[in-house]
Amino acid sequence: MRNPLPALARALGTRPWLMKLAAAVVWADARLHRVSRGRVSLVGIAGLPSLRLTTRGRRSGLPRDNNLLYLPHGGDFVVTGSNWGRQRDPGWTFNLRADPHVTVLVRGGTVNATARELTGAEHEAMWRELLAFWPGYAMERAGAGRELPIFVLTPGDPPTGEVG
Repeated sequence: MRNPLPALARALGTRPWLMKLAAAVVWADARLHRVSRGRVSLVGIAGLPSLRLTTRGRRSGLPRDNNLLYLPHGGDFVVTGSNWGRQRDPGWTFNLRADPHVTVLVRGGTVNATARELTGAEHEAMWRELLAFWPGYAMERAGAGRELPIFVLTPGDPPTGEVG
């Protein structure tokens, strides 16, 4: 029997009222992810892939963690800076642009990765894949009034210094 939760989550993800719950969802998800050491997240409970991204703060140099929905793409992780439909890119996108070396906690395991922001035709092709995966991104892009940045996180390259 197929898990009905991913389809339900995708349907709920297209509802504008969900964006109003962003702060509560982010708070609860961060705690759940932390206490389970990356094995459980709200997104994961809904049957969708999630990861905990650790970047280096571009100003502070300190580790910064964010739980994100991701699109599995071969051995890579694709993440989108939707920021729940807000007008500004999320802070982690600025951190990635300043230092692309990150740590990813996924399914209870930690991997080092390097981020690459997609542009042009590559961005457009991946955007279509992302919309098929998470239709709510269309609503978030419309609400934000901006192009949503897309990053591919490729495992394997060690971060410079201690990230997480």
